[in-house]
Amino acid sequence: MTALTPIRTKAETALLAQFEELRAELPKAGAGNASRKAAMAAFAATGLPHRRIEAYHYTDLRSLLREPAPLAPSAAGKAGRSVEAGRFLGDLGAHEIILVNGQLMDGQDLASQLPKRVSIAKVTDTAPAILDANDPVVALNTALSRETVTVKIGKGVKLDRPLHISFVQDAGAPQAVYAHLKVVVGEGASVTLLETHEGPNGIATQSNTGVEIVAGDNASIEHVRVNAEGDKAFVLSSLGLSLGRETSALSLNLTLGAAISRHQIFARMLGEEAKLRLNGVAMLDGDRHADVTLVVDHAVPGGESRELFKTAVDQRANGVFQGKIIVRPHAQKTDGKMMSAALLLSEDASMNNKPELEIFADDVQCGHGATCGALDENLLFYLMARGIARRDAQALLIRSFLGEAIEELSNEALREALGELIDGWLMRRA
Repeated sequence: MTALTPIRTKAETALLAQFEELRAELPKAGAGNASRKAAMAAFAATGLPHRRIEAYHYTDLRSLLREPAPLAPSAAGKAGRSVEAGRFLGDLGAHEIILVNGQLMDGQDLASQLPKRVSIAKVTDTAPAILDANDPVVALNTALSRETVTVKIGKGVKLDRPLHISFVQDAGAPQAVYAHLKVVVGEGASVTLLETHEGPNGIATQSNTGVEIVAGDNASIEHVRVNAEGDKAFVLSSLGLSLGRETSALSLNLTLGAAISRHQIFARMLGEEAKLRLNGVAMLDGDRHADVTLVVDHAVPGGESRELFKTAVDQRANGVFQGKIIVRPHAQKTDGKMMSAALLLSEDASMNNKPELEIFADDVQCGHGATCGALDENLLFYLMARGIARRDAQALLIRSFLGEAIEELSNEALREALGELIDGWLMRRA
């Protein structure tokens, strides 16, 4: 029987061609080459995901990604204007690591800057350790990333300053950047990890970033991701989290930039009594589209997870939240709760919510909820009756609504910086 030849879109054909271009540039031997080939073969078998695939129903990449931008050139030697990356958050006193176009920026004196028993390296193998290798976006990231940047935090290390990893698009024309970061947090270690993404306005940049955080037993992690990409950007990002025994982790995603974005989270509760908090804030306006899709997989007993995502949608923008909690048969005593809440600030704004539970154990406490609506006119009237202008009253209510998702951050300076980003968006809205 003759095998069927898949019919490829223009974008899929271009992505396959880009892979061949990159292969010609990178070493032909080694694990990295094998990982890339396997990943691109997996992508070629499925192509870009479309609305008939449940996880991508609200973000049809086959329709949205019509023409992939050229691959960004190697970032070797990019040590100039990008040094000030991440300053839109102010001075947080953080340890700084900068990636330009998906690669470690040259000229950083990381050996002397980073604390003892914190190391950074880059390898050519881009295979995922936690992320779902069968996901088409993850497969593309594996195939088209030039390197994996690995940060290791030693056993028992307590970082008193945030570790800030800044991903910068250094672009004067449309380009596509693929980046892969792996952070290994040792047993009993404690870290605040800040991840920022930024790029120029007015340029149709594209990015596909994979970040994996592997946490050892009794570790404590606060992870903040800020999407401040340019107004024409097309952003795909994947976060993988693996938690050991009695590990505590908070991961917060704040979406402020990009025309189209999809952030997907794959969280694995692999150690008993682990605690995970996933929070999100999205501020959408214009014709922007932002999708957060997550899976929390409870594989062992006694885990606790909480998800809280707040979205403000204005003008003609569209928000998406898809969340799933999975409880495996042996994961008794699991406690999982998920909530997505959205404010629609105009008649043309829209929000799609899809929370799910898959429970295969009987001694659990799990629940989910979703709300979507306009600002409360009674509360607005209450504030306006006390002399507050309607626009200012709206801003107060929106700020209070969104601010709940950032309140649990223990780093006060970082919490205030994120609050200022929310305030800035509200001022521009006014």
